[in-house]
Amino acid sequence: MKRRTKIIALGSVIGAFALGGMAAQVLGQSNAWMQAINNNGIIEFQKKGGDSAKKGAVTIDFFGHAAFKITSPSGYSMLFDPWRNDPSGAWGIWFLEEFPDVVVDAVLSTHAHFDHDAIERPQASMVLDRMAGSYAFADVKITGLADKHTCEAPGWYKWTDAMPEFGQEACPPNNLGHLDNIIFTVETGGMKVAVWGDNRHNPADHIWAGLKDIDVLILPIDASQHILSYEQSNAIVDKLDPNVIIPEHYLTKGASITLTTLGTAEEWVDQQQGAIKLETATLKLDPDKVNSMKRQIIYFGANHLKE
Repeated sequence: MKRRTKIIALGSVIGAFALGGMAAQVLGQSNAWMQAINNNGIIEFQKKGGDSAKKGAVTIDFFGHAAFKITSPSGYSMLFDPWRNDPSGAWGIWFLEEFPDVVVDAVLSTHAHFDHDAIERPQASMVLDRMAGSYAFADVKITGLADKHTCEAPGWYKWTDAMPEFGQEACPPNNLGHLDNIIFTVETGGMKVAVWGDNRHNPADHIWAGLKDIDVLILPIDASQHILSYEQSNAIVDKLDPNVIIPEHYLTKGASITLTTLGTAEEWVDQQQGAIKLETATLKLDPDKVNSMKRQIIYFGANHLKE
């Protein structure tokens, strides 16, 4: 009987690992005490303060898949959704290398899935993991809008079918925590950037209300339509009417591999008139130029930083 109990318990842990790395977060530990950095830079930002509405250039760096670093005009840096491989092995290998130990001021995760929650990898002075509410510091204001992850896979690979196999409900209100999601908005440089994460396409009305006046929308788009269908992505763009749309959560050759079942965003990008395909992993956005744009697609493609 004891042996059977242990096997069942292990199965429960594996199930939690497989469906978002939840057990890994319980059993894991922070690596912050090993970091070579300190908070001297944070103290300087604290002294100087800042104004998120003051116009200035904002830098966006792409690290592949859904990982972006956003740097404010004053230099305050925020890394969103660093990735890792599923610690249980149940979902296979998605990334051939570990996420780089890039130095940033803050690291943030939209939700507790392995391809978004490697918050221990960057060297960060602070962690704002799945933060709901508002945080203001330096020349940045971050707002987390608590909602729900996509719970019905719209594409050819029905990954949400795995949930019933583990005795889990995928859709709200009884979903487990790994199918919660935070949409982040970042106000800095006189612009407002939205990081969608893996959010469902039809959030509640109060979420839409919090997404008014979006200048830059970072949205999951890929040919397998893993998180959102093309129709769902287009409907979100129509509703928010941003100046700039940046695709994310797609197969990024050199970072992610075909075992992800993801496709690139090439097909969708090629359907959009006047889309810009970058030849670099770094994008600098000037608020005046952004304000003059109208639903401009800017695509990083396979370009991504490795350090």
